[in-house]
Amino acid sequence: MQKGCVYLVGAGPGDPELLTVKGLRLIQAADVILYDGLANPSLLLNAKPECDKISVEKKPGFERVQQDDTNQLLVDHAKLGKCVVRLKGGDPVVFGRGGEEAEVLKLAGIPFEIVPGISSAIAAPAYAGIPVTHRGVSTHFTVVTGTTAELAGQHKVNWELLGEAGGTLLILMGTRNRAEIAQRLVHGGRSPDTPVAAVYRGTLPTQKTLRTTLQHLADADISNPSVIVVGAVAGLDFSWFELQPLLGRRIAVTRARTQASDLVTQLSALGADVLEVPTIEIHPPDSWADADQAILELDQTDWLVFTSTNGVDCFFDRVFGLGKDIRAFAQIKIAAIGAATKEKVRSYHLNVDLEPKKNVSEGLLAEFAALGNLTGSRILIAGPETKRPVLSDGLREVGANVREAVVYKTVQPKVLPKRFKEAIDNNDTDLITFTSSSTVTNLVAMLGDTTGLRALNAACIGPVTAKTAETYGLNVVVQPNASEISINMLVTKIVDYFNTPGRV
Repeated sequence: MQKGCVYLVGAGPGDPELLTVKGLRLIQAADVILYDGLANPSLLLNAKPECDKISVEKKPGFERVQQDDTNQLLVDHAKLGKCVVRLKGGDPVVFGRGGEEAEVLKLAGIPFEIVPGISSAIAAPAYAGIPVTHRGVSTHFTVVTGTTAELAGQHKVNWELLGEAGGTLLILMGTRNRAEIAQRLVHGGRSPDTPVAAVYRGTLPTQKTLRTTLQHLADADISNPSVIVVGAVAGLDFSWFELQPLLGRRIAVTRARTQASDLVTQLSALGADVLEVPTIEIHPPDSWADADQAILELDQTDWLVFTSTNGVDCFFDRVFGLGKDIRAFAQIKIAAIGAATKEKVRSYHLNVDLEPKKNVSEGLLAEFAALGNLTGSRILIAGPETKRPVLSDGLREVGANVREAVVYKTVQPKVLPKRFKEAIDNNDTDLITFTSSSTVTNLVAMLGDTTGLRALNAACIGPVTAKTAETYGLNVVVQPNASEISINMLVTKIVDYFNTPGRV
């Protein structure tokens, strides 16, 4: 990225996965991000910690940030030599005032780039199962704004001409003026029976599609923000997004952000509105001394034990950093708790020799006991600074020579996302997920008060985490058995919970 440059980036229509690859790369590298209210706030989580994130939202009923002020902020930050991203909902130059900002930057001598985004004009109908063109139905489409300014201003829209033109009409920001728009389209030649669809909050988990006709559009219950589709294609129904089993369910995920992607991705793909609430951060240990010594003496190890994916990654990062490779594990057997941990070990081209039927420390201890005499067995457990002593103590009791290598520690973040606090205050969360006891205890500590939490239903990855959650008064409604502990099973159980007959 070029310093002292402004990037006008389209954030897409709402679904964060519809952001372009280039847009994501620019967000990750930006020194300053000026974002508007139509950009999904979760995109800001991709910014580096020191990035200055500035809201320039123009929200009705609140103090509005004027466009001139936004323009000046872009110029000022760029002149300081910073890499600036102007993050705009949809596409920056489709009713996004990106052209005005580019004009200001050009006059100020500031280098800039325009990074296109997917416009809601196309994406919202697609997510509603409405193709804007369809062979034999519509061969062209027109995108138009329906704001009051465009109805009556100097550059007013000729709705009568659009009524005569036919094809698909995609109206943005037209909810308030839909009665006049419908009347003028009919006056221009459109049939009153022309199909119409209004897609509310398209591509988001709260999406809803209302279908009507042009003559009934004025009386239809339509809210902002909606994309209004007028034309024969609005009568087509290839619905897919609104059929997802978790559509509209708001689910909070409390894993560390580096770990959360799999759970977030799976829940989002099923239609959930996911709130990322990192309650732990993964940090290096205070000292690597014991771990380094254990790594240097791997030739004196019979068993290597992992209890989490974090332990696997942090351990092997250190191993390779010390100049060793997988040949050092040729004579070592490996034990792992959980399917995800096993797969993480396999990603380093090593197989797991022992895994428990019940994915808890007690389960692995039972598997070791079943092997027979462990007296003198040299067992290295690579894991976090703070952990349950069940496994290490149990192995020592049967005569094993246990060595523990601390390869990471979990740290409580300083603040909780504002959106989550608001959801707690408004009792606006359907479910909160916990994948370890530390995610529970840290969240309680960060909130300082469990009153709001006790009103939430919780999904816990296993019995140990569930017990911790219940200690704080949470209502655990989803909990895989100890033999089923995995992210995949947690997601499956969540879907089953919400699809129980009679569940509201």
